[in-house]
Amino acid sequence: MCGIAGLASSGALPVSLQQLQRMCNAMVHRGPDDAGYLVDPGVAIGMRRLSIIDLAGGHQPIFNEDDSIAVVFNGEIYNYQELRAQLSARGHHFKTASDTEVIVHLWEDFGAEFAVHLNGMFAIALLDRRQRKLVLARDHVGIKPLYYARVEQGLVFGSEIKVLLESEWVPRRLDLDAVGQYLSWEYVPGAATLFKDIRRLPPASLLEFDLTSGHHSVLRFWNPLQAVAKAHQSPRSAGDWEAELDSTIARRVRAQLISDVPLGAFLSGGVDSSIVVAAMGEAHTFSIGFDDPTYNELEWSQQVAQHLGVSHRTEIIRPDVRGLFDRLMRYMDDPIADVSIFPTYLVSQLAAKYVKVVLSGDGGDELFGGYETFMAQEKARVWGAVPGWIRRGLVAPVVEALPPTAAKKGLVNKAKRFVAGASMDPALGHARWRLFLEDSERQRLFTPSAYAQLSTPVGAHIERLNDEAADVNARDRALYVDFSSYLVDNCLAKVDRMSMACSIEARVPLLDKEVVELAFQLPAELKYTGSETKILLKRVAARHVPRQCVYRPKQGFSIPIKNWLKTEFRDLLEDSLSPQRIAADGLFEPAEVSRLKHEHLENRANHSHVLWGMLVFQDWLTRWRVTA
Repeated sequence: MCGIAGLASSGALPVSLQQLQRMCNAMVHRGPDDAGYLVDPGVAIGMRRLSIIDLAGGHQPIFNEDDSIAVVFNGEIYNYQELRAQLSARGHHFKTASDTEVIVHLWEDFGAEFAVHLNGMFAIALLDRRQRKLVLARDHVGIKPLYYARVEQGLVFGSEIKVLLESEWVPRRLDLDAVGQYLSWEYVPGAATLFKDIRRLPPASLLEFDLTSGHHSVLRFWNPLQAVAKAHQSPRSAGDWEAELDSTIARRVRAQLISDVPLGAFLSGGVDSSIVVAAMGEAHTFSIGFDDPTYNELEWSQQVAQHLGVSHRTEIIRPDVRGLFDRLMRYMDDPIADVSIFPTYLVSQLAAKYVKVVLSGDGGDELFGGYETFMAQEKARVWGAVPGWIRRGLVAPVVEALPPTAAKKGLVNKAKRFVAGASMDPALGHARWRLFLEDSERQRLFTPSAYAQLSTPVGAHIERLNDEAADVNARDRALYVDFSSYLVDNCLAKVDRMSMACSIEARVPLLDKEVVELAFQLPAELKYTGSETKILLKRVAARHVPRQCVYRPKQGFSIPIKNWLKTEFRDLLEDSLSPQRIAADGLFEPAEVSRLKHEHLENRANHSHVLWGMLVFQDWLTRWRVTA
């Protein structure tokens, strides 16, 4: 696990070792154990290393036999031993025991097709000196981040945005259109970022930059939808699917246990993390809880840990949330407003005291239909058959008038969210229950001049992904949307940043390429219905842990932010979103911001998602000195 960085120029832009070192030093937290640099005329690549495999011999950059190809790499290649054997049989010679070295030899044999052969999580920068070409690659799912910017006749890249800013090649210009998306979804979907000139390399993508001409191209080398057709080749019973899913997950979890340093797992007591820990066998596991019982799952994680006989460590957290806010915002150079960054950081901090690698259950909800929004979408079809005068004239006004409750969930909060989401554009599918700012609300929030720059419709990425999955059934389309946007741009970004902030590596075996391809082959009716989520995955989990831990209401990994905005964060809320500061920025309408703030503080409505998103944005705008 590392962070990578680099820059290349086909023109007059200078490239220096000092510049590269400055970029790498901006992400020491990602790799405190080692650093490596390579500077050639017009190009430089470097890395910070967190040593996991081949502690002594895995120093990067790593070269092929004649030093014509060099690579720096962030991540793990889980099938590197099989690839190493195959490449050795083809005549390649290895100088290290590192997984990184297979990359240079794969490039020699397969060129741009090299990434197809990898199974792992990775962000790769490869320099081919003969062809005068710089190649960037990001893993199949998008577990590891990789950013880039085109500048004049050059390219700059890195594992974090702050790395690109340290190059001093990239201007700090605000992308207002992306801000509109960010406040609507709590993250920026797709390749865009809040910086106008910086892009994310999409998952399963390869970028080639020609060091002579300065031209670049991006191609996609994999899509999980390719696996769907395989499901029809050999029909299977539900029992057969269950057995295959169980054995595949167990095998791929074991494949991800390779490590030369201590290894553990996050354990919430939910379905996904329980399956991962069960497959690990002996394990060190970690979980945290809060003193608010509706935000505490420790009872369940302890039950699972006791049943599996693993070494389990827990903490009940009452953190200094204001101090923690300032600490975590340093890692929000590409901001997300998902408040679960707090517990993710805190459980990573706990784990980092004992291990250097953790396995996480992320991905289970998106692959197997675990969110309540999926059920809401199924129920919305029934709700839509109710006469409009009852829905809009009787039920909606009563539900909307109910004050929100302090508890995390509950009948009132669920009813309010369902009615609000059901009134949104049906074309958004289940994602409408994850939309926090519709276009009409954006128009009220932004000033007229700022709103005029919001050129991308709120649901543009949903429409694009639905089009990509047009040939599959409605349920699998919904899962593909989540897998391709919410998972990669929010959930995986959060886990990567918060674990790396604690200098530990987080692996996600449910997102192993083999598990993903199998999940996309499963019959849709074994994933979710209008009354049950994760149908098949729960059956697999019930093979290994107590049924009461499997068949219980989903809680999620979150914090009481709607309450904290009225208490611990109130001063920050009042200061950051004061009429004077909002007016000075010129992006938002002070009166509308004040309305949202006052309604929330007076418990007349729950505006926590929008208010928190604005708090994070205001901090980002100041911290990174971005110009509108």
